[in-house]
Amino acid sequence: MGYRVVDIDSVEPESGRPSECRKLAEPGGLDAAAINRFRAEPGEQLPLAYHYHETQQEAFYVLDGTLAVETPDRTYEVATDDLFVVDPESPQRAYNPADADGPVTVLAVGAPPASGDAVAYDPHDE
Repeated sequence: MGYRVVDIDSVEPESGRPSECRKLAEPGGLDAAAINRFRAEPGEQLPLAYHYHETQQEAFYVLDGTLAVETPDRTYEVATDDLFVVDPESPQRAYNPADADGPVTVLAVGAPPASGDAVAYDPHDE
């Protein structure tokens, strides 16, 4: 048996990100999923770029605020306590709108964990 408690505040935010991103899988000893906690101020996006994953399915659970997720077809508004799921090869860009009242806090889970499977997507190439 194994158990771990991770103090999220003890995990340093990733550098070079457009919003605060704390990667929690490694400190938690997870090997079957990636898990990140994002906090984005108004006007900040969560990912580095509009993208899709070749093999990874992602789920965004909104802890606080409202998350906007742009897709090729429409932009979704995901409220506190709602879950937004993205299947592999489905382009998206998650962000906190510039006119938001405050920050958005999101728990993002991706499975299987995949390094290097994110592919940049340009919606103007459609």
